[in-house]
Amino acid sequence: MGVIGTTALLLAGAIVAALVVGGAAMLFVGVRARKAASGEAHTARRLQAMVASAPLQAMVVRVDGQVELSDRLVGWLGLTSSPRYLADLQRRDPDGGGGLTQADAAALAADVAAAAKAARPFSRSLRPQGSNRVLVARGARAAAGAAPHGAVVVWIFDATEREEELARVAGEAERLHAAFEALAGLIEAAPLPMWYRGADLSLMLANTAYVAAVEGVDADDVVSRGLELVEATGAGGPLAGAAAARDAGRPHEQVVPATIDGARRMLKVVDVPLATGGVAGYAIDVEELEQARAGVKRFADAQRAMLDRLSSAVAQFGADRSLVFCNQPFRRLFAMRAEWLSDRPEFDRVLERMREANRLPEVRDFPAWRAERSEWFSTTGAGHEENWHLPGGVHLHLVGQPLPDGGLLLVFEDRTEQVQLAGARDTLLRVRTATFDNLFEALGVFAADGRLQLWNNRFRSLWGVEEEFLNAHPRVDAIAEAVANRLATPARAALIAELVRSATVERQQRGGQVAFADGRHFEFAAVPLPDGNALFTMLDISDSRRIEQALRDRNEALEDADRVKTSFVANMSYELRTPLTSISGFAEMLHGGYAGKLTPQADGYVEAILDSVERLGVLVDDVLDLTGGKDGGAPMEREDVDLGSVARAAAETVMPSAKRHRIDFAVEIARSTGRVTGDRRRLKEVIEHLLRHAVTASAEGGRILLHADGNATRARIVVSDDGAGMDADAVAHAFDRFAGSGVTTSGERALGLGLPLARQFVEAHGGTVELVSEPGQGTLVTVELPRR
Repeated sequence: MGVIGTTALLLAGAIVAALVVGGAAMLFVGVRARKAASGEAHTARRLQAMVASAPLQAMVVRVDGQVELSDRLVGWLGLTSSPRYLADLQRRDPDGGGGLTQADAAALAADVAAAAKAARPFSRSLRPQGSNRVLVARGARAAAGAAPHGAVVVWIFDATEREEELARVAGEAERLHAAFEALAGLIEAAPLPMWYRGADLSLMLANTAYVAAVEGVDADDVVSRGLELVEATGAGGPLAGAAAARDAGRPHEQVVPATIDGARRMLKVVDVPLATGGVAGYAIDVEELEQARAGVKRFADAQRAMLDRLSSAVAQFGADRSLVFCNQPFRRLFAMRAEWLSDRPEFDRVLERMREANRLPEVRDFPAWRAERSEWFSTTGAGHEENWHLPGGVHLHLVGQPLPDGGLLLVFEDRTEQVQLAGARDTLLRVRTATFDNLFEALGVFAADGRLQLWNNRFRSLWGVEEEFLNAHPRVDAIAEAVANRLATPARAALIAELVRSATVERQQRGGQVAFADGRHFEFAAVPLPDGNALFTMLDISDSRRIEQALRDRNEALEDADRVKTSFVANMSYELRTPLTSISGFAEMLHGGYAGKLTPQADGYVEAILDSVERLGVLVDDVLDLTGGKDGGAPMEREDVDLGSVARAAAETVMPSAKRHRIDFAVEIARSTGRVTGDRRRLKEVIEHLLRHAVTASAEGGRILLHADGNATRARIVVSDDGAGMDADAVAHAFDRFAGSGVTTSGERALGLGLPLARQFVEAHGGTVELVSEPGQGTLVTVELPRR
């Protein structure tokens, strides 16, 4: 019993354990199956959601005609409830809408039957009734396991937007085709050559103008023969421009020569790369344009050359407001360097540089002032004018003219001188008016028609006429009639009108004298003026006539006294010669030892007597010459004179005096001294006077030089000494009569007649005398005489 019970218990435990293990295994399998089922359900829901939201929906058609379709597809078909059979797709709702048309439904049924029997897929467009929706149905027999055996799966998607897009694209294509046809017609009718090249740059299309330019038969002939419009230009030939445009991906322009209709023309060829890989091109005849451009350039160059020669400063700015031209006066006026201007500075920078150079007017707000001038570029119509008053009294007149190309031309005229002249003119007018009214003379200005235009107070008071009468600008005839009673001889008043008429009409100056009834005398004259008017002047000469008479009487008395003086001086001079001759003769006898040998002291006394006698004799001769007349007494003789021999003779005359004073006397007579036409005696006296002056001015042991030379037109005599010389005041009065020429070496006062007489004789010969001297440096006298 015990054994059996134990075994039973073990067996029961084993069974329970087996049941537990089995239950656990079954639980594990169940949990795993449940997890897999959950994943499959999730996948099914996801696929179902994807199918529900897909752009196409499936419809399954069974063999018996039953259909399975989604509610979304039912809505596409315009039905309110899901159909059971394929024939129900054409059913109509009571309100008349929904479902397929009978034709679409029959065609769809035929396609489904063909697909079920022959496994032939199909595609068809469907249009639900009462809707703009377009559906595309594509069907085929279902694969095994995807649907019941023999069923057909029809995939339907909404193609409404695609159809609309197709319709729009078709319309656009039609429109583009029409535009292309119009463009092709335009290109064909274009007067300029146009063409198209393929990707290999071979000619594919050409218009009529191109065909005519290359003298082809038609476009096909031109394309087949590859006739090019232009000649070879460089290494790339006529295709160089097209290749450059294709490689760079942008249009290429070039101006090349071409021969059209036997004439040489310049063409502007433009090659445009296309997205297709080809290159389109066209050519514009720019021959006339190039000629016009060259003419414009020549005109611009000539205009700038002309502007560069103007005295006004000129500056031209381009459309980009940069300086494109300025002339020399502009650079000088505003102190601008050519290096800075070569960078083509902008308008604002130029104004800044003018401001730095102090060549702009003082303004309070310079930026605003500059902005106002910058607006001149955009203005149209008339230009702008301003007057600039610069520091330093400079006045500029500025003219700013906008140009058609958007640029600006500035012209600066320096009116400083004009303003100064205008101011000076106003001042002169005021001075003239004040002077005119305060002159002692009576003045009146008459116009060409004889009317009085201007007059001064003296004119009105002299004739005693009223101011109102003169303000009416009367004619000269009326004035002469009004003032005739104030003249001593009233008939003389007609002379006034005659003189004014002579000055205005005949442009001749005439004058005369007239006596007034009150005893006054006036001198009058009519003077033609540059403006065609005449100036009539009257000067009171009553006092001058009285003074003239008194002077005339006095002059006669002086002439009588002068004749008496001259006669007395001449007689006294002749009377002085007799005792001088005796004194000179006895002194020479004493000096020669005729009365016995003298002591050295007595011999010195005798030499002093001889010097004084000689000096007194020369003085008497000089006085006779000076009092004898302007030409020195006797009339001047005109003869052919050997000036060298005359100079030697004069030197021999003065030589004894020089030896007595122990003076070194040197004589240089050049062969070029030659001959002159003149008075031999007067010329000898000239040289003697100069030499005696030199002897008088020299001390013992001094040196005197006489030099003579000349050239083809003039002869020259030079006398120099190394004496005490003269100061500036003595030099200034050396040639004045009786002014004295200093003190001699012996301490005696010199009368000074030699130099005045020498100049008088030299000037009588048409020559000149020049004296140069300084204290302690001696004296140099130069005489120049004309040959004839």
